[in-house]
Amino acid sequence: MGRGEGFYPVSPLDTGCLEGKCGGNMRYLLWATTVVLVLDQAIKWWVIQVLDLKTVFAIDVLPPFLNLRMAWNRGINFGLFAGDDNGTRWTLIALALAIVVFVLWWIWRDRPGRLGMISAGILIGGAFGNVIDRVVYGAVADFINMSCCGLTNPFAFNLADIAIFVGAVGLVVFADGKKPA
Repeated sequence: MGRGEGFYPVSPLDTGCLEGKCGGNMRYLLWATTVVLVLDQAIKWWVIQVLDLKTVFAIDVLPPFLNLRMAWNRGINFGLFAGDDNGTRWTLIALALAIVVFVLWWIWRDRPGRLGMISAGILIGGAFGNVIDRVVYGAVADFINMSCCGLTNPFAFNLADIAIFVGAVGLVVFADGKKPA
């Protein structure tokens, strides 16, 4: 048996995987991860630095549907488990990286199709985007606020949060590599 054949497949980081030789095509994962990460960080830089949301705190774009509201999230979704200490920060960084490792292991083991790989890449790009925020700022930079129909939403989120959600749903839907019915 050659390398990658039989019981022990090649590592997902092996360059053969980049050439499509490990079941699923890792190029889709790498492209999706890169696009999401670059977009997330570029938009955050633009909103925080250029629009100076860190100082003005609020910009109405299309009220009440779309507003920019600066929120430094030291916890997970909706600020759960927030803490100002470095222990919480580094624990959440480690948790995000552990989830990335798990997703990589999962796709390496199950070999999803193209849409599964793209979904994994979207999720991983979002996770890395929020990890970078925690390392650089000490918290995740959330700024998108949407309300509608007389209901005021007190929470903010960012592109990375959307990517994590979309990627997770995509992995559930496309995990087996089969086309949906």
